[in-house]
Amino acid sequence: MDLSVFFIGTGGSQPTLRRGLPATLIRRGGDRILVDCGEGTQRQLVRSLGLTDVDEILITHLHADHWLGLPGLLKTYDLRGRELPLRVQGPRGLRALVKDVMVHAGRTGYPLYVDEIEPGEVIERDGYDITVVPVAHRGPAYAYVLEELTRPGVFDPVAARALGVPEGPAWGRLQRGETVDGVAPEAVVGPARPGRKVVLSGDTRPCSALAEAATGADLLIHEATFAIEEAERAHETGHSTAAQAAGIARSAEVKLLALTHLSIRYPPRVIREEAREIFAATVVPRDFDTVELPLPERGGPALLHWTDPADPSGEAVARGRSARPAGGQAEPVTGTVDATTRA
Repeated sequence: MDLSVFFIGTGGSQPTLRRGLPATLIRRGGDRILVDCGEGTQRQLVRSLGLTDVDEILITHLHADHWLGLPGLLKTYDLRGRELPLRVQGPRGLRALVKDVMVHAGRTGYPLYVDEIEPGEVIERDGYDITVVPVAHRGPAYAYVLEELTRPGVFDPVAARALGVPEGPAWGRLQRGETVDGVAPEAVVGPARPGRKVVLSGDTRPCSALAEAATGADLLIHEATFAIEEAERAHETGHSTAAQAAGIARSAEVKLLALTHLSIRYPPRVIREEAREIFAATVVPRDFDTVELPLPERGGPALLHWTDPADPSGEAVARGRSARPAGGQAEPVTGTVDATTRA
């Protein structure tokens, strides 16, 4: 099962030529989950993957830079003739916000549902859960933890044959945890294997709830709005420095830290270098970059740079734009429902 994170917009508060406002697409198998929908999200998608039909939208908090692209995206889906239902979820206040803006954007011909979800709530999906974690920003704000369910251990056919279990349905029963002709599953099936874990912070000060939720994550996506010299301002405004984000990644023992919500105050290298002094396995994705997350036994997460299909020569790279090399080469890293209403 493929799992990846596509960075639609990695800027903070205001867009720049190279960075759009916050929006992240998590892709697992055929599922498409959009986390936040900053102004211009649909335009960013058109410029990269194409206007993907997402299955659900999760909003981290209600500051405008994290949702202002939502009305346009919802209406464009309507104009394209979408029929599948779409669910938008987030903190309290989301229902009234969506209802108000859609009065002006226009009704949708497809079922549109808005859920105000609570801290600690677990959204169950096929093969994974999404847990709602409260974070420390100004007003209700969430991080989201996508964690796959534990996978069965590896089946040992040699051991099964040695114990006299015939190949066929009996092997399947053992893999499902049943005892067959006196042979216990643990005799032929290895220990259960953990799934993958992705944590996305939204805007937040450093907080214990997020640090605990990120423990052992394959990928932690954390905001880094400020550099360390403005730590006091970061605290006052409910944000984090790159060093603080790196400290959380180190204490949580994550495999990879991706820093987003970058301010126009600093060149990205300043943020990256500050974080890497504390946690070496840190990357600063550009818009349209991807982090691929293979199954743990097949390797660790890796940042892949975007190649613009309109610029196959790679000249944009020389001008400073991000690029995904042919073959998907990775950047080297040293070191992852409440009441429902119809809007």
